[in-house]
Amino acid sequence: MGRIYNFSAGPAALPEPVLKDVQDELLEWQGTGASVMELSHRGKPFLGMAERAEQDLRDLLTIPDNYKVLFLQGGATAQFSAVPLNLAHLGQSADYALTGHWSKKAIVDAKRIIGISTVCDTSSDGFTAVPSVDEWDLSDDAAYLHITPNETIAGVEFDCLPDVSVPIVADLSSTILSRQIDISRYGIIYAGAQKNIGPAGLTIVIVRDDLLGQFPESAPRLMDYSVMADSDSMSNTPPTFAWYLAGKVFGWLKEQGGLSAIEALNKAKAERLYSYIDDSDGYYTNPVMPNVRSRMNVPFILHDSAFDAEFLSLSHETGLHALKGHRSVGGMRASIYNAMSMEGVEALIDFMDSFKKTH
Repeated sequence: MGRIYNFSAGPAALPEPVLKDVQDELLEWQGTGASVMELSHRGKPFLGMAERAEQDLRDLLTIPDNYKVLFLQGGATAQFSAVPLNLAHLGQSADYALTGHWSKKAIVDAKRIIGISTVCDTSSDGFTAVPSVDEWDLSDDAAYLHITPNETIAGVEFDCLPDVSVPIVADLSSTILSRQIDISRYGIIYAGAQKNIGPAGLTIVIVRDDLLGQFPESAPRLMDYSVMADSDSMSNTPPTFAWYLAGKVFGWLKEQGGLSAIEALNKAKAERLYSYIDDSDGYYTNPVMPNVRSRMNVPFILHDSAFDAEFLSLSHETGLHALKGHRSVGGMRASIYNAMSMEGVEALIDFMDSFKKTH
């Protein structure tokens, strides 16, 4: 069996040139006589790789010098607790935008630590719309504002930031490195790796220097951004293979022309797929308001759910995998992250069109 087109929301497809490069180096890495997975994270070879990976990420995102870049474990979900522990003093509250499944989970975890004020709540709309940031009910004394600019399950995305004086914290797990952003607008950005960065097991945290040093003495030290920053993300053994592979992806992105080039491709892929769905005479529909449709995660519904099982079975046989929508939403979902080619999107559209004509 050859390579499939993997439309999974995560762990997601990785660039094939990166996988081939890793394959070539798997048993013996850069003259060390061992796999990168077998080497000490304290040794010069690994430290050199880690430094290059961080610099490539800084170059891609144009990260200012007054931000630390951390390579952590625990997934983005661990940051649901780490963020309030690092940013909110005892008795403080924070603002959260509730725009989907993942922001809802972030709120649940943060509530165990601090008070929460919900500045917008789109659950009554089935998480298919986002109000203008001018309509958000922002607090005057929040410790920070937390947003999830792309919700993978409902396929909702927004790119406007409110004008606030408090740090903006963003879960960019599903959009980081897919476009250019202004890092200086944020206090903290965090992202699980398994969509646009690398394999599962690594989480990137980008934190502004002035937000370090507020961690409570009674909380677990490994969640203290200062501890991890001071140790270059090596207070404990880091996920070495995931870090190495992420570095390969950063290099691949540079070879593609950087984020401006990958953004143009991502925009074209999403427009092509949404255009086909919208022009299918109602056979396929997307429930999300057009102004907040995600470029990364495209949910769609067949005109009759009775055909869902057959659609999934036949698409899988065709080499189009992981198209089943999240259990809380149903239908289908095509995640078209950086590593998904335009050819993959065209293959999906060809199948959808063939299925439409025969069913």
